[in-house]
Amino acid sequence: MSIVLITGCSSGIGRALADTFKNAGHTVWATARKPEDVAQLQAAGFVGRQLDVNDASALESLAEAIESTHGGLDVLINNAGYGAMGPLLDGGVDAMQRQFETNVFALVGVTRALFPALRRNKGLVVNIGSVSGVLVTPFAGAYCASKAAVHALCDALRLELSPMGIRVMEVQPGAIATQFADNAQAQAEQILAANSPWWPLREQIHARARASQDRPTSAVVFAQGLLAAVEKRPTPPLVRLGNGSRALPLLARWLPRGLLDSVLKKRFGLSRPL
Repeated sequence: MSIVLITGCSSGIGRALADTFKNAGHTVWATARKPEDVAQLQAAGFVGRQLDVNDASALESLAEAIESTHGGLDVLINNAGYGAMGPLLDGGVDAMQRQFETNVFALVGVTRALFPALRRNKGLVVNIGSVSGVLVTPFAGAYCASKAAVHALCDALRLELSPMGIRVMEVQPGAIATQFADNAQAQAEQILAANSPWWPLREQIHARARASQDRPTSAVVFAQGLLAAVEKRPTPPLVRLGNGSRALPLLARWLPRGLLDSVLKKRFGLSRPL
């Protein structure tokens, strides 16, 4: 039985992962930002902790609690994140900073805080990236960039942590059935203004926000696949799960750039002047 910490467990992938690992016999520390979500996690039998992944003092307190309770940590799953959709220049630097703070900077912060506990148990760090970090699309530039950064960090951490016996796994989900699309569409509506040059393409922007729900794999199936990967030896450095997780990277790798651009511009209404 392993000690597992999962961030972002209020719903979706995080909650499915928490349920799946707990049902497999692991002790799961499940975090969420809102107190009501933490209460639900505790009622479900998890070690529920309130956590804003960008709060350094909260991370320090969490690390102390893990070490005082268990002495170490076997698996850290950096799942917390969100997607800001909309034209890159409409959102600007502020929107991009918010995206990177949660999806990128917090990943490093959480891993750094839990590093002593992971080192003690020669644990595993699992970072949830996205196929969107491989195949970049219009109207998701900040999100795609943040996930591409996650993938680069995984490569660096895998090498840097190997002498300490800590393994690193990069996960690239495809379309997974969650509330991601609803949240992404709400973010897009906040970013897109009526005076935006891209206002005529608002339906295409909303379509991009909903793309993750295009024939999605269930979160439970995703979680079961990830559990199997975590328990596999040797640990795979890269895991792709969910609809599109294998096909889309192949398109990005092998389709000529000009042809791929043409397909994406046509799909999102960008092949005609605005």
